[in-house]
Amino acid sequence: MLDYLPQILFALILLGAILFFVKNVSSLKRNINLGKDVNRTDQKDKRFKKMMRVALGQSKMVNRPIAGILHIIVYVGFVIINIEVLEIIIDGVLGTHRIFGFLGPIYDFLIGSFEILAFLVLVSVIIFWIRRNMMNIKRFLSKELKGWPKNDANYILYFEVVLMVLFLTMNAADYQLQLMGASHYTSEAGIMGSFPISQFLLPLFDGMNTGTLILIERTAWWLHIVGILIFLNYLYYSKHLHILLAFPNVYFSNLDNLGKFKNLEAVTNEVKLMMDPNADPFAEPEADEADDVPEKFGASDVQDLNWFQLLSAYTCTECGRCTSECPANQTGKKLSPRKIMMDTRDRLEEVGKQLHKGVEITSDNQLLDNYISREELWACTTCNACVDACPIGIDPLSIIMDMRQYLVMEQSAAPPELNNAMTNIENNSAPWPYNQQDRLNWAEE
Repeated sequence: MLDYLPQILFALILLGAILFFVKNVSSLKRNINLGKDVNRTDQKDKRFKKMMRVALGQSKMVNRPIAGILHIIVYVGFVIINIEVLEIIIDGVLGTHRIFGFLGPIYDFLIGSFEILAFLVLVSVIIFWIRRNMMNIKRFLSKELKGWPKNDANYILYFEVVLMVLFLTMNAADYQLQLMGASHYTSEAGIMGSFPISQFLLPLFDGMNTGTLILIERTAWWLHIVGILIFLNYLYYSKHLHILLAFPNVYFSNLDNLGKFKNLEAVTNEVKLMMDPNADPFAEPEADEADDVPEKFGASDVQDLNWFQLLSAYTCTECGRCTSECPANQTGKKLSPRKIMMDTRDRLEEVGKQLHKGVEITSDNQLLDNYISREELWACTTCNACVDACPIGIDPLSIIMDMRQYLVMEQSAAPPELNNAMTNIENNSAPWPYNQQDRLNWAEE
């Protein structure tokens, strides 16, 4: 029985990690589904091509070459290296050692590639840490990144460093044990795997006996796989949730031209009714329409947004490319598109926790005013620079416009300048306070 204890323990840890991950995914899905329905299933071919180009191909990341190339290295390296997780899981459940070693030269190539990528990931992550913490890059110094957001980003970098070091240490100890002919580690086919990076760690193991090396290899093996499982479940609480959500977010992103705004169906129908010469302005509403509650205009809380906007809030990487391109932010205005997405996610998480506890959601604490101020909303120039800059198709402007719509159409709370312009448009068919007959008087002067 004791011989199978490691496999039993590993299976329990694996099962627990999977169940906790499924629980988090369920909470994520419930929160996103709080949003209103929006159709993003059209033009499937175009959406798929965009997803392959932007999410998989990282085409928008390289707009900033240094960060983009480093990100691609970490992205590709981390994904490919984790292919070995499949072997680790099988070995952990069955108690085998390098079960794919029978692939021979193919296996050697794979392990060698994993090691080179692990080293490149390690170097890239260190550079990322230096950029984020020592180089005073403006987009990493914004006040919305104080506290948890900054710590979260650093925790992920530390996590990746530790996982890569454990991976190389595990391989180095394994390689040394194979060279020594240790039981359970050797194969009749010879050395299993190629170790172009970890071979340089072998001097650290000089003079160690087989028992000590096995302890080092097993410790690194366990910490590596348990660390990956912890990392997987940490994603839900981290900005790195984009690792899982970037693909669906790009696929379901808006395909319309930037600057094209949606029309409210209710308002459109009212205008059509007003323009219909056959419509009876004194007609009574239909019996089933008399008691209908008019749909709320715009958004004051997360439930008023659509599900894609909520998905985007969870997908936001907090990279700050949107804010660094925002002309309002660059001129000292309070608006930060990144903060809009972060606030939306924070409020959505708060609502999700209240739903989990069975607490009624009230307007006492809502997205508008409690998280996002009116000053931020009205600072936006609607230029779409933030939308264009986002590497994964997030649209902060759509949230800003929905909340503005609520202020104007539900609360009549537009700024005085805008109210004056709208009044002039209504009275004079232009935003200026001049009668149409007097509009060309300037030409006579």
